[in-house]
Amino acid sequence: MPLQSTARKTRWQLVAYLCAALVLMPLLVLLISWQDIDQQIWGHLLQTQMLRLISNTLWLIAGVAAGVILLGVSLAWLTSLCDFPGRRWLDWALMLPFAVPAYVLAFVMVGLLDFAGPLQSLLRDWFGNDFRLPPIRSTGGVILTLVLVFYPYVYMLARSAFLAQGRGLMEASRILGQTPWQGFWRVAIPMARPAISAGTALAIMETLADFGAVSVFNYDTFTTAIYKTWYGFFSLQSATQLASLLLLFVFLALFAERRAQGRNKRFPANDKPRKGALYRLKGPLAWLASGYCLLVLAIAFVIPVGQLLFWLLSSGIADLDSRYWGLIRNTLTLGGIAAALTVSVAILLVLAQRLQPIRRVRSAVALANLGYALPGSVLAVGIMFFFSYLDNHLVVPLQAWLGMANPAPLLLGGLFALLLAYLIRFMAVAYGPLDTSLARIRPSLPEAAQSLGQPGWVVFWRIYVPLLLPGILSAALLVFVDVLKEMPATLLMRPFGWDTLAVRIHALTTEGDWTRASLPALTLVLVGLLPVIVLIRRSGRH
Repeated sequence: MPLQSTARKTRWQLVAYLCAALVLMPLLVLLISWQDIDQQIWGHLLQTQMLRLISNTLWLIAGVAAGVILLGVSLAWLTSLCDFPGRRWLDWALMLPFAVPAYVLAFVMVGLLDFAGPLQSLLRDWFGNDFRLPPIRSTGGVILTLVLVFYPYVYMLARSAFLAQGRGLMEASRILGQTPWQGFWRVAIPMARPAISAGTALAIMETLADFGAVSVFNYDTFTTAIYKTWYGFFSLQSATQLASLLLLFVFLALFAERRAQGRNKRFPANDKPRKGALYRLKGPLAWLASGYCLLVLAIAFVIPVGQLLFWLLSSGIADLDSRYWGLIRNTLTLGGIAAALTVSVAILLVLAQRLQPIRRVRSAVALANLGYALPGSVLAVGIMFFFSYLDNHLVVPLQAWLGMANPAPLLLGGLFALLLAYLIRFMAVAYGPLDTSLARIRPSLPEAAQSLGQPGWVVFWRIYVPLLLPGILSAALLVFVDVLKEMPATLLMRPFGWDTLAVRIHALTTEGDWTRASLPALTLVLVGLLPVIVLIRRSGRH
């Protein structure tokens, strides 16, 4: 590539640094918030809630981590290495729970399995009024729900790792006299451990970020405490301080995942990727494998979607009115604007790393992609605390100095704050597909255009954009759907009158109105199927 001017290099470095600064801004605000502590609120939190919040959070981390590893690895092993009835379609069908938001599955589970729900009522008719199932509104119920929603993270990555191991290693273990079970523990699992660790870390971070599911179960965690402190005590600063404590758990999960990745780099995958199953299950084992996969799929996707359809057809369709179409319009508008903004910034970020591959830029890009690890509630309070400070110390005084009548805050509660939270949180979601697409563009193509005297903006529109188009569409779709399903940031930061489908679901489930919540919930599930189909097609090609 011809030597670029110093000004052009500086511009691309500045892009990377600004994107990194967006992520650093809420993190620094969280630290600054500790300069002043409300003794009364914190005294109440320490006496009544803090131990319970920490205990509940640790139980969720441990339970969800164990559950997603058990389900994800076992299902990945069966569908990637074993042949049994239904394997070909179960291979992709087990990724469908990705389409169900955690808070949707949560209220379906409570509606079905609660004491007054249809299942327990039917069982009491059969076995007498003294019959009881374990309470679904419990730690076990929350963990079960989150495991069923988040196991696809481990399943997808572990399955890819098992397929990439090839036939040679497993056949070598069999030649050395090891049983398939021994080969699984001594060969397959150690080599797939980085992928399993990465999937587990994603599941843990999603668990820490969850607000909707735990609120349905009335299970207190840091996300619910942040919401109650903000809207119950009307203390944004105390909510920000709670968010910084939640961030400690997120960073511990990231640190553990990095350590696990580093320890397991000694297991290279040099064998050719394997096609087809390695073990052919027969007789009862084959049907047991099919039944196990079908059971997970039924509980995590088929039964919840069927129950939503039942509720919708019963009476939920009555809500299909002008207000509902207003929710659709608000949701699609937010998703469209956020997707366009996030993809645009992500394109600049991938080009900055491509055109300026120096260490400082790579570090800034890595930091900019850290936003996906930040829970929506953390971003919300961090951004709002920062904007509140700017309004009170800059915007309002400036308005008064200019002689404006009735000076008022402009940043706090505006749409820009919410879009900024989406941008920070979903930057990594857009960056992945774009980075993959850019890697397929040979540097010789833009170099040839530049050697012909074409300016940079012409090279961008005529070379990069057409070749990046598949990645742009995938990134926009993924960000669009994630914004539609995002509840904590939207609930805390939405401007007045900007209710979305996720906010509507929260309002109805808070009242226990499962039937009316089925319409917006089913809409989100259907929209959530779009990125799942993209993932399935990519998985099929690989």
